Parts: sequence; structure tokens; C-alpha cells
Amino acid sequence: MISSVLVANRGEIACRVFRTCAGLGIRTVAVHSDADGDALHARLADTAVRLPGAAPAETYLRGDLIVRAALAAGADAVHPGYGFLSENPGFARAVLDAGLVWIGPPPQAVEAMASKTRAKRLMGLDPLDPDRITEADLPVLVKAAAGGGGRGMRIVRRLDELATALEAARAEAASAFGDGEVFVEPYLEHGRHVEVQILADTHGTVWALGTRDCSLQRRHQKVVEEAPAPGLAEGLAEELRTLAVRAARAVSYTGAGTVEFLVADGRAHFLEMNTRLQVEHPVTEAVFGVDLVAEQIRVAEGHALEPEPPRARGHAVEARLYAEDPARGWAPQTGTLHRLAVPSGVRLDTGYADGDTIGVHYDPLLAKVVAHAPTRAEAIRRLAGALESAAIHGPVTNRDLLVRSLRHEEFTGGRMDTGFYDRHLTALTTPAPDPYAPLAAALADAHGRSRFGGWRNVPSQPQVKRYAVAGQEHEVRYRHTRQGLAADGVRVVHADAGLVVLEIDGVQRRFEVARYGDQVHVGTTRLTALPRFPDPTARLAPGSLLAPMPGTVVRVAEGLVEGATVRAGQGLVWLEAMKMQHQITAPATGTLTALHAEPGRQVEPGTLLAVVQETSS
Repeated sequence: MISSVLVANRGEIACRVFRTCAGLGIRTVAVHSDADGDALHARLADTAVRLPGAAPAETYLRGDLIVRAALAAGADAVHPGYGFLSENPGFARAVLDAGLVWIGPPPQAVEAMASKTRAKRLMGLDPLDPDRITEADLPVLVKAAAGGGGRGMRIVRRLDELATALEAARAEAASAFGDGEVFVEPYLEHGRHVEVQILADTHGTVWALGTRDCSLQRRHQKVVEEAPAPGLAEGLAEELRTLAVRAARAVSYTGAGTVEFLVADGRAHFLEMNTRLQVEHPVTEAVFGVDLVAEQIRVAEGHALEPEPPRARGHAVEARLYAEDPARGWAPQTGTLHRLAVPSGVRLDTGYADGDTIGVHYDPLLAKVVAHAPTRAEAIRRLAGALESAAIHGPVTNRDLLVRSLRHEEFTGGRMDTGFYDRHLTALTTPAPDPYAPLAAALADAHGRSRFGGWRNVPSQPQVKRYAVAGQEHEVRYRHTRQGLAADGVRVVHADAGLVVLEIDGVQRRFEVARYGDQVHVGTTRLTALPRFPDPTARLAPGSLLAPMPGTVVRVAEGLVEGATVRAGQGLVWLEAMKMQHQITAPATGTLTALHAEPGRQVEPGTLLAVVQETSS
């Protein structure tokens, strides 16, 4: 019997595995980088081991350090989580060679399927040869052979962009997975991303636990997932389950895994097999009533599965909550997560607690929120409502995108495909803050003044406050009167630091307010308090390119020097943040008059990287 498990991962992933282990009475061991010394997963574990000597972004890729940590902490098993080393056969062998139990598939199965190129060949498919791609093959997708999560992926629609896409994908894949191998495959514009959860034991039983639809993807990263995949003909769903079981049996697979397909025109196209749990596994757990981590542990202990899987019940939908700013090109956000709370009745998987810091080194995923209900429509409604009313105080997130996506008629009607955000992203992210949020913020801030000398017997000018909301400035005015605070067009029923009640056209509305320095949250609207008078020195030259996020300059365009001529849209500087590369492009055709970026430089949001003076027309 397994008595102590080390999880070779961090954040939400490790916390989720620890939760199951605790319920089974199994001791837990966390590993952490220096950047994660006070992270939630390190605090939750019974024992935490520092991984020394590696940069934070590389720490969790060091299998040798992790095996050493497991032995030092007295663990008798290693769970790889579902990222980093989970699909590394060398790591699996190192765990077994150290005399530890590996809670995962056999190394040879990982080796056969972990590389997407090898997996395709095993299923009788061959990737495209990058040197032989022609215009007739376009569009194509450049894809990392290892790992997932959208890293190391690029769509290529023009032949002259292929070489750059290959280079960028290799660099991003090497950084994220320690493996820079990429391959090229045809890109199907309007397919659905459907996958099958499998679970296999060492006695020859393989379960196919239904289907999942993961078609809502942005930058090839899944955003919303659900089980079962809606609208599939039963014959096609059965074919997917059969193919998934065949893939598992082909490599003598054991444990939990996922087989992924692209479904288009009623046909299934094999994509890859992930020899690990997926981030979206909770929707399958909800529908089938199983704990997949507990089943992984039971399989690793040699227990047999029941001959048939449990029956599916109801529908489940999951949304991934990220710290990212749509107004800044979806740049990852850092800072303090002051509060994260969702209503009861939904599942919250997170690697953060209130007051934790979201750092620069890792994925910006804050949490997964999962709703289960008897029908798909009920599950969607429950999840959208929970997200809409959740308290998320801290950096900017994609919450609004999630709520609007869940309520979009194409999604509610089950007609979505992987091009959903190509068609709808702009409309789904057009700012629509509550117009009364700035006034509520100002009244909450002013409530103390109304009791301590704010009112004057002689009428005076209104008080003025300014806030930034979704990149736009808002100015609000209010007055101190004998009766308390007042504002034009509304009746102030109540105002204190945490709650403002306004009567608008005869209807009372309540606004919960929380302030953290200059950051103010009014309901679901995030505001930044601005100084009353702008700083006249805080002006930048036209064409200034600022770092949209904290990160590291990893590349500057070859031959780029001050005085060079650049064209609109040309890549100038590449930043790496949270294991993804972000390209900074020229805003217009013109002359590069300043260049402050150099490879290796650490930058903060707003750091001036370069200035492009637009050519006069």
C-alpha cells in the first residue's frame, strides 16, 4: 500500500492531487522552487522540499532533483501531476530505478505516446515534412512534439511565415517542456476538439469514460470544456471510444490518459494521446462520479478496475480562470490575489489562497470552476451565474470572457468549433463595465468624510474623483449635504466603505466595494483610482512600445539598431513570461528612434522597450 506520495508539480495541479491523498490517508510531499517557497501547494503538503540550484522556470523540469527530494522526504511513490515531467519517459524510469512507485503509465507507453510524432505514426499517420510544404498545404499547424497547453503551437497561413513559426515554436517548446522538437500537420479551420478519457489497470481492463468537448480555445489553449461532448451522433461517439481503447491497448497502457481527436464533417481525425491526466478531467469526474486521482493510485497499487465503468449522469462544464488582460493583448498579469470566492454548488480547483502573489514564472491559471447538473443547459447556467457573482479581487482576469462565452448562442446551441474565438473574440471582450461602478467607488471612499467635517453650510463645488475602468477614464462627481452624500440622477440610500446602495429610476441596487490601495473592486468591475490631476511629466513619445507584462527579453529582431527602418506589424522584441513568448511589433511603418531592449533584460509592466517614429505620409 502507498503511504506517502510526492507530487512532481506545483500550484493547482499539486493541490488537487493532495486533496485526494488526504482523503485516502496518504501523506503528501510537495516540491518547490525558490519562487514557490510560500505557495499554497507547499503549505498544504505534510512535507515540502526545496529544489535547489535551478532557475524558477526550470526547477520543475529537473527530474534528478525531484527523485532526490522524494527519497529525502521518505516518500514511497511519485505522482507526476499533469504537466512538466508527466510525459517524460526518462523521469518515469528514474522514479522506478530509485525503488519508488510510479503513479502513471509504464515508461514504454509514455515513450510511445508522449511524442505526438511517434503517436501519429503508431496510429498509421505521418506529419508533414516542413521542407516540402507548398501553398496547397496551407493552412498548417506547427506543434510541439511534447507537452501541451497551447505552448509551442503556431498557425501558418502564408508560406513565408513558416520558418519564423518553426523557430518560435521550438524556442517556446524547449522553455516549457525541455524539448524543442516540433512537427507540422494540416490545420482544420472548423473542427471540434473532442477527447476521450481512458483509465486502464494492469489486469487488461480499459475504461473509456465518455467524451469531452474542448473546442473553445484561444491561442490553442483550452478555455471552456464539457462532458459529454454535445451533439455527437451515437455512432461517432462509439467510434471515438473504440479508437481510444485501441490506442491504449496498442501500448499496453495503464493508469489515466486522454486520447484527443478533431471532429470535422462527421469524421474523427486522431490528434494525440496524452499519457497523463488533463486539466479538464474534473468534468469527467463529475459526470461519472469517480475520483480519477484515487483510481490512478489504486491502479498503481495493483488493484483491478470493475469490468465496466460506472454510468454517466448529467452534464458538467468547466471554465479556466486566468490572470490576463484583454486590453493588453491578453498579457499575463501578476500581483496579489486579494480574494477568490465562488458561490456554493460549484467546484473550485485552485493553487491560490486569499493574499497569495501571482508571480511571473509560471502559467497564469488562477483556478478551474466546474458546474454539474442534470442537463447541459442547467450546467451552463449554473457555471455562468457562479462566475458572474464570484469575488475575484486582484489582477485583471478573463472572467467576463468566460461568462459571455457560456451565454453565447453558438455555445448554448452546441454549434461551437475551434474557430469560435476567431469569430467572436472582439465582441466577447468589448468592455461593458457597470456605469454606476465609479460612482459607487467614490461614495464608498467618501463615506468617512461625510461624517467628519465633509459638509459645509455654504454650498461648494462638487467633489471629483477619477477612475480607470477597462482602459477608459471616468470622472464622477458627488456632494456632501446635510442629509449625507448625494449625486445627480440617483438617490444615495446607503454608503459605507464596503457597501453602497443607490436608487436608480426607483429601483435599488447594491454595490459591494473592496479597496486595496489604488485598486477598487465594485461587484465584478475592477477600477483603478487615479490622481485628481494627471502628472504632466508622465508623457511618452508617440510610438513608444512598453512592456505589457513582467518578463524577460529573450530576443531582439536580427540587425535591429536605432535608426533602422521598420514596417508596421514587424516583430521587434520578444518577451518570455509564464513560459510563453510574446511578440512586440512595430505599431506603424517608420524609423526606430530608440531601442532599450536587449536579450536577458528583466522588465516590468510599462518599461519602455523601443520607440518607432511613424513615417510621414
